[in-house]
Amino acid sequence: MAGYSARVRGDIGRWQQAGLIDASTADLLRRDVEVNARQSLSFGSILAMMAALLFGAAILIFVAANWEAIPRLARVAALFAVILGGYVGGAVLKTRDHAAIGEALWIVAAAAFGGSIALIGQMYHLSGDEASALVTWGAGTALAAVALRSNPLTVAAVGIADAWLFLKGFDYYSRSDFPHVFVVMAIVLFVLSFWTRSQPARHLIILSLLFYLVLLATDQATLPVAIPLVVASVVLFAAGVLVPERVDRIVRLGGRLPLHALLGFLTGLAVIQFELADEHTYNSGFTLASVVALAGIVAAIVFAGRESRGLRWLAYLGFAFELATIYVVTLQSMLDTAGFFLAAAVLLGILAIVIIRVEKRMKDPATGGATA
Repeated sequence: MAGYSARVRGDIGRWQQAGLIDASTADLLRRDVEVNARQSLSFGSILAMMAALLFGAAILIFVAANWEAIPRLARVAALFAVILGGYVGGAVLKTRDHAAIGEALWIVAAAAFGGSIALIGQMYHLSGDEASALVTWGAGTALAAVALRSNPLTVAAVGIADAWLFLKGFDYYSRSDFPHVFVVMAIVLFVLSFWTRSQPARHLIILSLLFYLVLLATDQATLPVAIPLVVASVVLFAAGVLVPERVDRIVRLGGRLPLHALLGFLTGLAVIQFELADEHTYNSGFTLASVVALAGIVAAIVFAGRESRGLRWLAYLGFAFELATIYVVTLQSMLDTAGFFLAAAVLLGILAIVIIRVEKRMKDPATGGATA
């Protein structure tokens, strides 16, 4: 945010010198940038969150290490005291303009709640597994996020849901049904994020859904999952490019829907290519998927690359991945070791030339507009 604020202040000064805005408008814009910069997540806030997580871990480890020496009633009272003190103390600090420390205490309380589930379950020999404990922990954290309207707690609830998906998706503990209920979790948390004003949570939820779809494709039918993902990504990309303001009023992703759509597009095609890689000698499916991937990358840069550096770099990475995949699948049987290094050098050189030319074309119009 600091880098963005500095760029906007520089643009405001340039607009004022060019006569596009007057001095009073420039002052209003600068004050608005400063206010929003102060409200954003600062480096100090990040350190406060890290300290909170370490503090919560220290408390839980200390209690666990001395578990047998502490009377049972004192154990429960201590755990609930940490939870209550964290939530109430954080709320008091936040009302007194100490938002970063207050949010950090809420994270401590959420961590203590998760630890309490495990420790109390062990103490009273309650039935259930770790995945069930994660669901309880995530539900409690989500309720706390709703009650306190907390951005970090919403992100924490999404992270706990992701941990549950990882455990269930990889059958870490026992063989069970595929965790389709994660889609319901994601929808609930996505809606919740609008109430808590947590844009980072929405970004994380979208990435989590992509991970869910990859797990679904590898666990069950590959092409029936990957092909709709590609089609849906193209539709979302088109919507994010053609009507960006209207779409962003709905999803509120800060204009980054095309970036997520491109990632979904590349993910779906990568799954398709891996599925068809062994059959490339007998049919043209892999070649067609590769052509579609390269064409989609070029289209993404042309239609949305100018507005998003992150999208351009994702497209570059996707292009490099496609080149490597095509080589590994179609060319490795034709080249010896020396040929491989030569081909790698040529491919990297082509990639470098493409990136340099694209970046130059992206910058030239902006420079010409500023000097005009």
